[in-house]
Amino acid sequence: MIDQINLLAIVLMASVTYLTRIGGYVMLRNRTLSPRATAVMEAAPGCVLISVIAPDFVSDNPADLLALAITVLAATRLSMLPTVIVGIASAGVLRHLLG
Repeated sequence: MIDQINLLAIVLMASVTYLTRIGGYVMLRNRTLSPRATAVMEAAPGCVLISVIAPDFVSDNPADLLALAITVLAATRLSMLPTVIVGIASAGVLRHLLG
């Protein structure tokens, strides 16, 4: 059984994540964004993804480096969601196999 404190932490993190996602829609629902603002909003998910995987560029773990190479290759061929799935799956499998 999961500890009550851990469950509370998971619920609170999920709530904050949901509120930050829905907050943008609520604040911008009646506004028309300029082309520049639209470009910034469209680039934000990619920037977040890069900030998450950037530490692996300096990793000395072979599994992480291979997963990074696979993810970069996937990013040249696939859209965002399949690239994220490929990156997560390759990192999990390679970390399991290579330690």
